[in-house]
Amino acid sequence: MDPPALRLASTGTLTYGLPVGEVLGVSSLKGARVIAGRSGLGRVVQRLNVMEVPDILSWVKPNELLLTTGYPLRNTPQSLDNLVADLDERGLAALAIKLGRYLDSLPAEMIAQADRRGFPLILLADDVGFDDILNQVLTDILNRQAAVLARTEEVHRALVQIVLCGGGLQEVVDEVAALLEVAVVALDGEQRVLAGAGPDEHVRAMRALGRGSAHEGDHLVAPVVAGGFDHGRLVAYSPGGTLGEADLTILERAATVAALVITKQQAVSAVESKYRADFLRDILAGRAGDDDRVIAHCAGFGWDLDRPAMVLVAELDGRPRADARDGRGGDGRGGDARGRDAVARDARGTEERAAQERLAAAWTTAVRRHDPGAAVATFAHEVVAVVGADADDPAPMTGGPVQAMVKEAAAVFAEHRRTFSTGVSRTVETPAGLPEAYEQAVKAVRVGRQLHGAGARAHFDQLGVYRLLSLVSDPAELHAFVRETLGELAGDDEPELVDLRRTLQVLLETNLNVAETARRLHFHYNTLRYRIGKLERMLGPFTEDAHLRLNLTLALHVLRMRGI
Repeated sequence: MDPPALRLASTGTLTYGLPVGEVLGVSSLKGARVIAGRSGLGRVVQRLNVMEVPDILSWVKPNELLLTTGYPLRNTPQSLDNLVADLDERGLAALAIKLGRYLDSLPAEMIAQADRRGFPLILLADDVGFDDILNQVLTDILNRQAAVLARTEEVHRALVQIVLCGGGLQEVVDEVAALLEVAVVALDGEQRVLAGAGPDEHVRAMRALGRGSAHEGDHLVAPVVAGGFDHGRLVAYSPGGTLGEADLTILERAATVAALVITKQQAVSAVESKYRADFLRDILAGRAGDDDRVIAHCAGFGWDLDRPAMVLVAELDGRPRADARDGRGGDGRGGDARGRDAVARDARGTEERAAQERLAAAWTTAVRRHDPGAAVATFAHEVVAVVGADADDPAPMTGGPVQAMVKEAAAVFAEHRRTFSTGVSRTVETPAGLPEAYEQAVKAVRVGRQLHGAGARAHFDQLGVYRLLSLVSDPAELHAFVRETLGELAGDDEPELVDLRRTLQVLLETNLNVAETARRLHFHYNTLRYRIGKLERMLGPFTEDAHLRLNLTLALHVLRMRGI
């Protein structure tokens, strides 16, 4: 038997009905003929009415099968095509007419209008009784409603039992697929399959169908929403086109249960993730205990730290900085302006947290694929992974699993129009070396971004002189060295001095090759000689003093590391 049709009544309760084509199957309509609008036989009949008043238009209701004679139509045959249009616009399911005493036939214009609109016109047999039609059709509608309610209650009990027994999303999907006898998948917001039941080819087809909320002949889509958050979609798919709106009710009920399951899983996952992140933070801070304790505790998380390892740190690029006015007593502006700034900061904060979560998901997926025993956790502004390493690999960023992880995470995250930079530490043999490795990875990601821009990938050992400079623990000492060495050239306030500093940098890069420097900077030879003289008056005889040139070179390198 075909699945029952249903509509939402104005009260919000489910009201079931029968398609017009099925209504025509009752015995009292055995002699009825559909003379127009056959394409509308799928319209749902929820109520019946008999009217023989002159003005029937004022009394019709949506989803109604109207039974009448030629009496209301007898005086206006020339405008019956307009009557069909008006009835259709009011949502009437179909018009069943008994001709004879008052009207011998229906005009061609009326029949043509009904065909264009898919509005069923039905001619009743002369000997049929309206009361028989009413009794039989209403009985069928009530029986159908009882059957659908019983089926819905069965689904409700089955799904609730799954939740009470601790079942997950896969069990919910399996149950719905068995009840509907079709393929069903649960998709997240990125159209990734979270759980599926049915043939593989059907599951693949449903990934392209899970957008919005839809009711089509071959598929149904129900949003999975809880607490105002959209967790994805449940999609049911039947290549034979056997799905009906009653099945959508079941799918929507399942989507509600799926939202509860996902919310529960997220809450549990959040607690577990925090616990894991806290322990990994203790490891990287050297507070987690000796190696044996760390290895044993991590084994409970599925982390394998009893092997050579390296630390990877991924940071979002372009992270918004706090407003310089934040935290001050006032900035002289009105309360409305400050309120708007607060709203804007909240919006930026929400967007940043969402981006951080997506970065963590991309990295977790990539790392787990290539190293199931790796430790992965999200800190405030970075994602940290401790992965297995080959102690003999001198350049892990140029190939191997680390490179594959970075590329895969970047490919997934590229969909979000954000980039991240990655830093990789040296290899350590025991967990005791992880705190130092973490510091190396943090320096690598930040120095790498300063040198190469957004999306940088840097290994600590490949930073060259910047690696040595990053090991200076007191940034104030580095800044003092820059000021003492470069003097006026250390600042960025004067464009002329910034230009002179650029000239000095190119001179040092070319090993004081005046001709090459002039070519790079597009200067005349004499102009460059004049600038060299000016630089020496400001900095000293660097063209003759190799030690001074070394100091100037280091100071320029420190300037490139500004902000680290």
